[in-house]
Amino acid sequence: MKRLLFLAALATVPALGQLVPYGSYETSFGHVHLAVTDLDAHRTFWTEIMGGKIVKNGPLELIEFPGIYIMLRKVDKVEPSVGSVFDHFGFVVRDFPAAEAKWKAHGYKVEPTQNPNESYVFGPDGVKVEVFGETSLAVPIQFFHYHLYPSQEDIPKMQEWYIKVLGGTKGIRPCIACVAKPSWSAITNFAGGNVTFNPATKNLVPSKGRSIDHAGFEVKNLDAAVKRLEAQGIKLDEPVRQVPNTNIKVAFLTDPWGVRIELTENLAPAKH
Repeated sequence: MKRLLFLAALATVPALGQLVPYGSYETSFGHVHLAVTDLDAHRTFWTEIMGGKIVKNGPLELIEFPGIYIMLRKVDKVEPSVGSVFDHFGFVVRDFPAAEAKWKAHGYKVEPTQNPNESYVFGPDGVKVEVFGETSLAVPIQFFHYHLYPSQEDIPKMQEWYIKVLGGTKGIRPCIACVAKPSWSAITNFAGGNVTFNPATKNLVPSKGRSIDHAGFEVKNLDAAVKRLEAQGIKLDEPVRQVPNTNIKVAFLTDPWGVRIELTENLAPAKH
């Protein structure tokens, strides 16, 4: 049953490195924006180690994976993602033993879980990434989820916020790591993956200024999306603006638990 749920979700992601079609959703996963102290170290990790591809949309550099982009912003100093409400994000890979062996061979920190088919790998600047294996995957690596940690009592509220505000749907999924004591996690589904909610064991800080600085979601029409947010009383951190020399539009907001969110329109480079 658990494996069937995973296979059904993974089948929605295209084989090529691009974002997932919206389908019945208003919102798709777009990008993870990292604050980094060494651009080259991150380019190496995300391309040579993790298997992404550098692409451009006008002047913007993106690292492309099936279902998600990684974007990098240079900073002088940054704290790791652990300790933030946005603790980590995750991928699924076709050959997990080979992937894990590669991380270890190149000296990256690897934190195993109870599941021998899953580990956390820590990239530069303490970016925490969850990775598990699925041998039937159509591509070598594919985006899976954002993982957020509110308080136990706030999980239903956070799940509903992502449904109401960003247009996701309610669901649950099995805990991949929980071999000894299987359990299920609350999730909100979007085109291309899910946002998973688990209880924090201590007070956590907002994501802004951590190595996983903010979560990106792509929308079809940003101006219309912002009007819907404003009608719900949601205030933007920054108004809609167009990125110079592109047709990309962006806007920023922060959820009530401190996760900074960037909404984008036309983030993916045009396919020729």
